[in-house]
Amino acid sequence: MTATSATPTAVTLWRDWRGWPATVRTLWRSSLRFRTITITLLLTSLAIFITSVTMALVIQNNLFESRRDQVLYDALSAVNQAQETLDSADVSDESSSLRALWGEVSAAIPRAAASSLIAVYPIDRPPVGTGVNGFTVGGLSGDLLSAGLRERVVAFPDRQSWQSIALPMSDGSASPGIVVGQQLFVPEVGAFEVYIAYDLADSEQTLRFVQSTLWVAGLILIAIVAGISWIVLRLVSGPIIEAAETSARLASGELEVRLEVHGEDELATLASSFNAMADSIEAQIKELGELSLVQQRFVSDVSHELRTPLTTIRLAADMLNDQRDQFDATTNRTAELLHTQVQRFETLLNDLLEISRYDAGSVQLELESTSLAELAEDIIEQMKPLADERGSELRLVAPGGYSPVEMDPRRVRRVLRNLVGNAIEHGEGHPVVVTVDSNQDAVAVGVRDFGLGMHPADAERVFDRFWRADPSRQRTIGGTGLGLSIALGDARLHGGTLAVWSELAVGTNFVLTIPRHDGELHGPSPVPVEPQETLSDVSGATQPIQLTELREMFFTETQPDTDTGEEDRS
Repeated sequence: MTATSATPTAVTLWRDWRGWPATVRTLWRSSLRFRTITITLLLTSLAIFITSVTMALVIQNNLFESRRDQVLYDALSAVNQAQETLDSADVSDESSSLRALWGEVSAAIPRAAASSLIAVYPIDRPPVGTGVNGFTVGGLSGDLLSAGLRERVVAFPDRQSWQSIALPMSDGSASPGIVVGQQLFVPEVGAFEVYIAYDLADSEQTLRFVQSTLWVAGLILIAIVAGISWIVLRLVSGPIIEAAETSARLASGELEVRLEVHGEDELATLASSFNAMADSIEAQIKELGELSLVQQRFVSDVSHELRTPLTTIRLAADMLNDQRDQFDATTNRTAELLHTQVQRFETLLNDLLEISRYDAGSVQLELESTSLAELAEDIIEQMKPLADERGSELRLVAPGGYSPVEMDPRRVRRVLRNLVGNAIEHGEGHPVVVTVDSNQDAVAVGVRDFGLGMHPADAERVFDRFWRADPSRQRTIGGTGLGLSIALGDARLHGGTLAVWSELAVGTNFVLTIPRHDGELHGPSPVPVEPQETLSDVSGATQPIQLTELREMFFTETQPDTDTGEEDRS
């Protein structure tokens, strides 16, 4: 089935040529084997191309020069033989003997030359009655001879002159050739121009054969290099790919995976070192896991064991606190402090128990269909006395978040209570804005204060256990230092996030986002982490926006279609 499903993909990729550049770029980035073979083939092809072109040019030049020298020697021999015949003959004044001698010479030149293309022209007009004139053999016409060549032949009687020409063929095509010219002196008559043309078609065929052989040999060599590179890369990159896959599996948590060791070369040494490293990491992780379990068990056991004496102490503290009015001032204050600290100790103990449950992975959600906007309104009502005491005003802005979403309301209430409480404590008496909104993927609530804010480096550690941005500041509402850690755990249990934004002298904004479906977030949060409004924008509002007002605003005019309107805003 794998091969069947892969074939259409390969065929589609082959047909969709427009996707080739993207595919090549992806392979270039992700495949060491593809990148190495591509570079090897490109450099090899370039080297073979340069070598082949150089060899072809050298062979062409050498072949031409060799053929030219051969032609020049052949032409010189033919003309010299004719000149010797003329010089050794006893030429009389009779025209008949001169014509006979010229006929003998005219027949000797074609026999002595290795070409049948000959043209002879007198330089000066021969004397009348001698019967000695120029002639052509094989169809070599004067039109094929350039004026420059004829001028050189006339100007230099003791030298050969040559030039490359295109010889017309019977089928209308042209063949490369060389024409050689020099002078021939006829006694009693004068000098003649002798031109012998040689066909180089055989040399051109030889050159084409050599060039085609070079190109074929180059292509074969490239294929051989590609095959060798592929084999070598498989031998070298195979263990590297295996090491990469094994390291990825090790990073994903499969601590028992190891590399197979073959031989004693560098790759075997790498595999042995990797296995030793994996053994060390596995041992350390197991040791840390055991220590973590011991720590979790210790915290859980101590917390459980402390609950019994703490219950007794709390009952005694409650009795003393109820009767503190009957004591003197010092004892009254002592009973009040005892009651307060016992409550804080009980809260800390409960938080430690909750943290131990998170560490042990034993926390379970109790999901209910709940409106996040209603939860936010309830928390605001609960925290209002504390806000009034600190001089802060709680404002609710809820354009969305009315439709019920599956969540654990107890844990979400705890998160909101912690965020609003921290905003009140650190808000420096400024308003605290609670924003609830939603989209098709998630619901979110943001808690914004306009207090001192935090440095970005401190904001990154705000969810650490028992960590405070300013250790000199004392908690005034009984915090344990574990609230934000627990809040982050509650958010992650829902598949959501708890993000923070803070800036010195501007304020802080926490945003809790909970997905609607599948326990996974898709897309951005409905409430931005970095708020847009300033303190002056918030102070300009004369009254806080209440949920009841929003309901009247959005639902009164569309009462017959209430469900549809609420779903659209959510």
